[in-house]
Amino acid sequence: METAARNYPPGDLRVSDADRDRAVSELSEAFQAGRISADEFGQRSEQALTARTGKDLTALLADLPPDRTPAVRTGSLERARVVGTWVVMAASAAAAIPLAAVAVSNALSTGPSLAVREARRALAQQVLAHQGITISVPLPPAQGFDWAGTITPAVFAVLLFGLIAVLATRIRRRPGRH
Repeated sequence: METAARNYPPGDLRVSDADRDRAVSELSEAFQAGRISADEFGQRSEQALTARTGKDLTALLADLPPDRTPAVRTGSLERARVVGTWVVMAASAAAAIPLAAVAVSNALSTGPSLAVREARRALAQQVLAHQGITISVPLPPAQGFDWAGTITPAVFAVLLFGLIAVLATRIRRRPGRH
């Protein structure tokens, strides 16, 4: 490769510390991408740090691509992102649907009927009488609206459905999709 392709001083012109650092950075990227071994990286880095001319630096990088192309294709990353988004959406739906069902169930629940409450009172009096305690057990109160049992799961369900909507919008707007 020519020195001009990598923007180092051409030929026998002296290089700067910044040029040497940039060469070591390129070697590091090649090592991280698996293009050179750890031993090669060590040797070439040492040579880069002692290089005097652009020709010296270019020789160290001649067998490496100058464009710093990543080892992982961007299409693979995009697919992984989309698959991850779908997984999050499915998990959110799997949690949101039962939460919504609990909220609706609790909202529609009227609590135990009068007959059930009277039966519970009679049972409590029998248990106490069996123990030798004779007191009058009051009728259990009618259950009111269960705010916490209705509102809490409803809020979480709405938040999860909102997350699903946001993620679905991101999938539809991703670049490259027509």
